Amino acid sequence: MERGQPKSRVGVVTSNKMQKTVVVEVLRRVRHAKYGKFLTRRMKYKAHDENNACNVGDTVRIVETRPMSKEKRWRVAETLEKAREA
Repeated sequence: MERGQPKSRVGVVTSNKMQKTVVVEVLRRVRHAKYGKFLTRRMKYKAHDENNACNVGDTVRIVETRPMSKEKRWRVAETLEKAREA
């Protein structure tokens, strides 16, 4: 049985204080229907990070997966860019 492609998003890790879980903030730019102005919409997703490898500021790709907890339905597929050290 073919499942199709899971949804994926690219975002920035904003919190890694939980065990095996990170919060990823995804920004998208939408055009206002009436006025045409571009607006920035943000969503926060809780994603499964099996090895606790992600740090705050990392850019990651998350993919949709089965529900792992009450709010966690995504997992970290890859780290695209590591955060710069301050």
